[in-house]
Amino acid sequence: MPRNLDMTAMRSFVTVAETGGVTRAAHQLNLTQSAVSMQLKRLEESLGLPLLDRAGRGVALTAHGEQLLSYGRRMLSLNDEVLTRMTDDRYEGEIRLGVPSDIVYPQIPMVLKRFDREFPRVKVHLISSYTTHLKETLAEGGADLILTTEDHPGGEAEILTEQRLIWVGAPGGVAWKARPLRLAFESQCLFRPWATKALDDAGIPWEMAVDTKSTRTVEVSILADLAVHAILEGAIGSHMAPVEHGGHLPELPSSRISMYRAPTAIGTPIEDLANMLRLSYRDIAAVA
Repeated sequence: MPRNLDMTAMRSFVTVAETGGVTRAAHQLNLTQSAVSMQLKRLEESLGLPLLDRAGRGVALTAHGEQLLSYGRRMLSLNDEVLTRMTDDRYEGEIRLGVPSDIVYPQIPMVLKRFDREFPRVKVHLISSYTTHLKETLAEGGADLILTTEDHPGGEAEILTEQRLIWVGAPGGVAWKARPLRLAFESQCLFRPWATKALDDAGIPWEMAVDTKSTRTVEVSILADLAVHAILEGAIGSHMAPVEHGGHLPELPSSRISMYRAPTAIGTPIEDLANMLRLSYRDIAAVA
């Protein structure tokens, strides 16, 4: 007699693997942690194979789990494509989403991937810029939804989370030891004056070694260990690492990540995208 895999349990397994934990997966799936854990256990029992290595902290896949993840992604993709194309053609169009370049990673790619699965006919036009420009774009009607990084959001803003600003540099780098301290910032970066003021207050000499309009130039300079930078602790990319300075650099203030929405931005797709963003940043707070 043929057996069928539980697609709900499969979705939980794939989401746990992709988000790196049961807590984050539960938030993304709008389930309780216990429900996700039970689905994982049920999937393991149906296959008679261990899929997760529970010996250490966090989530690690077994060899069987790695193999199933590849199958599971394809199965869910086909399942979602069939349901979307056969049952729902209501939602089409474009959403213009603005996000500051320094918080694009790691949350936004996961949100956009999930949104595309649920609304394949709705195109998301991503606008990456600095907060001041994004707020101007929203006011001029050029964006539907924006995220910002600012210490005092406007009254119409929805505050998603508050994160600490930290010093970052090349993994294992030594640029933070140089005096004057070499900095790399975009010219319009909100965190630039915060970082320089903190250094001035601490009496630490500094120089703006990289002054650019390009986020990529800042990233390359950090990776090359030519300078250090300041970024929100929840937005650290793979090309950088927190500077373990042992108190030799000053502490930095916190900033709020907020969401603004255009008055004309209504409908199910925009509501769902806004909720995905809320849940994504709630995940960060839950893990922290």
